Amino acid sequence: MSKNIFTELSEAMANAAEAAGKFTAMVDARRRIPASGIAFAKDLILTADHVVERDEDIKILLPDGNETAARLAGRDPGTDLAVLRLDSASAVPAETAKSAARVGQFVLAVGRPSKNGIESSLGTVNAIGGPVRTGRGGMLEKYIRTDFISYPGFSGGPLVNGEGQVYGINTSGFGGSGAITIPVEIAWKVAETLAAHGKIKRGYLGIRSQTVNLPAEAQSQLKREQDTGLLIVGIEKDSPAEKGGLMVGDILVGVAGGAVEHHDELFVRLSGDVVGQSTPLDVLRGGKLQVVNVVVGER
Repeated sequence: MSKNIFTELSEAMANAAEAAGKFTAMVDARRRIPASGIAFAKDLILTADHVVERDEDIKILLPDGNETAARLAGRDPGTDLAVLRLDSASAVPAETAKSAARVGQFVLAVGRPSKNGIESSLGTVNAIGGPVRTGRGGMLEKYIRTDFISYPGFSGGPLVNGEGQVYGINTSGFGGSGAITIPVEIAWKVAETLAAHGKIKRGYLGIRSQTVNLPAEAQSQLKREQDTGLLIVGIEKDSPAEKGGLMVGDILVGVAGGAVEHHDELFVRLSGDVVGQSTPLDVLRGGKLQVVNVVVGER
C-alpha cells in the first residue's frame, strides 16, 4: 500500500530537520538559556548578536557532540548578527538554498538550544518585505516573516526549506511581534565582512532632506523610472556633504549609480564599500542632472 501525502510530508520535514541539524550548533554565550548558531564555515559560527553577552568564555556545542571554545570575530547590532571563530575548525558548513523563499512555502525553523539535540518548528512564509529600519541603528534591505513558533534559544538558528537548505537566520532581537528571518544573501554578506573586519561600516553625508516628487523633465534626464528623490533642506557644518559641494535645494536622486527615492534607500546605499571613498552622487540642481563626488563619512 502506498504512503499517503501526510506521511510523505512528515518524513520530508523530518529529513529536512535532520539535514539542518548537521550545521546547527548550540551557542553558550549568555547567562540565560543557550541559543543557536549556523556553521558559516569550518571555523566560523554565525549567530544573533543579542545572544552574545560576553566576548570570552564562549562555548559551542557542535552537531557531532564535540564542545569547543570560540571567540568573538565581529558583531553588528544593526543587523543583529555576530560571527564566532572556533578554536578548532571542525564544523560542517551550511548549504544555502538555491532559490529565494516564496510567500506560501512551508519552512522549518531549527534550533539547538540545549545538549539534548535539535528542535524544530514548522510554519509558512507569510511575507517578504523591506527595506526596514531595525531600531538598532541598522537597516535590513529585505526580511522574511513567517508564522513558526520561536521557542527559547531559537535565535541564531536557520530557517530551511524542504531539503534542509538555508533560507536565512532567525532572530527575535528586534522586538515587535516576534521573530523575523534575515535572508541568507544578506546574512552571508554581513558574516563575510564581520569575519574579515569585525564590524560593518555605515556612512553618512550630514544632510537633512525630505522626499519630493520629480517633474517629468527631471525623470527623463535620469534614463530610468524614478518618481521621487530627496530634497536637501539642511547641511551640517564641516560634514561630508558640505565638503563635497552639495547645496541646499539640490535633489539627491542617486548614489554610486543606484537610485535614491526615499530616506531608507539612502540609508542602504551609504553602507559598506562607499564609506571613506569618493562616491558619485546624482543630484538635480536647477533642474539639471549633475554628478557631485563626495567622500562619504563613517557614522
